[in-house]
Amino acid sequence: MSPSPTFDTRDSRDTRPAVGDTRHHEYQEIKSRIHQELLNRLNLERLGKMSRADAEPELRSLIVSMLDREGANTPLSLYERETLLGDVLNELFGLGPLEALLHDPSVSDILVNRFDQIYVEREGKLEATELTFKDDRHLFRIIERIVSTVGRRIDESSPMVDARLADGSRVNAVIPPLALDGPVLSIRRFRTDRLGAQDLVDRETLTQPMLDFLKAAVSCRLNVLISGGTGAGKTTMLNVLSGFISERERIVTIEDAAELMLRQRHVVRLETRPANIEGQGAVKQRQLVINALRMRPDRIIVGEVRGEEALDMLQAMNTGHDGSLTTVHANGPRDALYRLDTMVAMTNLNIPERAVKQQISSAIHLVVQLTRMADGTRKVTAITEITGMELDAVTMQDVFVFEKLGMGETGKVKGSFRSTGIRPKCAQAIAASGVHLPRQMFEHLQVVA
Repeated sequence: MSPSPTFDTRDSRDTRPAVGDTRHHEYQEIKSRIHQELLNRLNLERLGKMSRADAEPELRSLIVSMLDREGANTPLSLYERETLLGDVLNELFGLGPLEALLHDPSVSDILVNRFDQIYVEREGKLEATELTFKDDRHLFRIIERIVSTVGRRIDESSPMVDARLADGSRVNAVIPPLALDGPVLSIRRFRTDRLGAQDLVDRETLTQPMLDFLKAAVSCRLNVLISGGTGAGKTTMLNVLSGFISERERIVTIEDAAELMLRQRHVVRLETRPANIEGQGAVKQRQLVINALRMRPDRIIVGEVRGEEALDMLQAMNTGHDGSLTTVHANGPRDALYRLDTMVAMTNLNIPERAVKQQISSAIHLVVQLTRMADGTRKVTAITEITGMELDAVTMQDVFVFEKLGMGETGKVKGSFRSTGIRPKCAQAIAASGVHLPRQMFEHLQVVA
């Protein structure tokens, strides 16, 4: 057999043969044979007790000898041999072809649509990769490995799993019959390099006056609702705003999946628990919110309100737990309030609609709206104050907004941040707490981004 064209593995984003060509099929077949032979020859019980660092020298020697034998039939380049060796080790100890992506700090999301279609998100933009699994069975085996590490299972009786890995990354997997084209896997990476307040200004997510206003609002214990779509940066904003809470305050955080990284020392972290294999033992956010009220918190931070816990959160905000923070999935400040209204209705307590709106208008002081733009950037598109009730409607006014002006030649979103010229009612409460904001902060000031 004549040597096929070799590929270059020096670029970590393009280290394997293109999906679908003959070389790719040969590569996958060699990797599968070596992996299976290793499984047959090794003591798996002993291997399971060893770390990768301890086992790798012996395994590398075995794999190299197997590659020498394979090379007699299918010539492999140096780069192919090194890449294949790493892939086989990843199959034994890691998550197979996903392992390289998990070690790439620029990747924020890993999205496996099919065994041969893997996408990643970098800097807010989706891009296809050349990585692939051998087949559906290979992908399913990796999914099983992921969920087993967190004590979960996935099979026909339980074909959908949502879990958190040890490093904090969020994993969602769906298999047939729910997934029509084979197993589907999504991994939301956990950032270890937490963005700071100044990072948001530098990235033009908001302006310095907007940040100063939010810092003052959190410091003087206003209740803030952070709103936005998936991937808009709500958790990042929540992390940043929580950093303005005093070290002298006791904070209780409640999350569906732990993502918050508070720097204060006096923090109690609570996380929901899914049902076990028998469908028992689930602990929902509402139970944790109710329990948190018994823990003498100065502030309650709920990672995201999604259901009936919204009522308990609103009641907490209205009964002495000022300065609380939470997020909600919504496309605008008004929509965020509608979402809260709907969530309260999920409690089936038959609370009059006007009473619910009064709870919302008195509990929430500010809504911070975040939007992920077409170019992948995140912007605070509105900071809106809740001013009260007028007849049966909650009244609100924008304090700062971002106005999109179009797209630049490079595909970058063009727009401007500006204050609306309205001095918010909460400015008086902020001043009373000893924080003085310059009056010109709220005058018609426009900053082009």
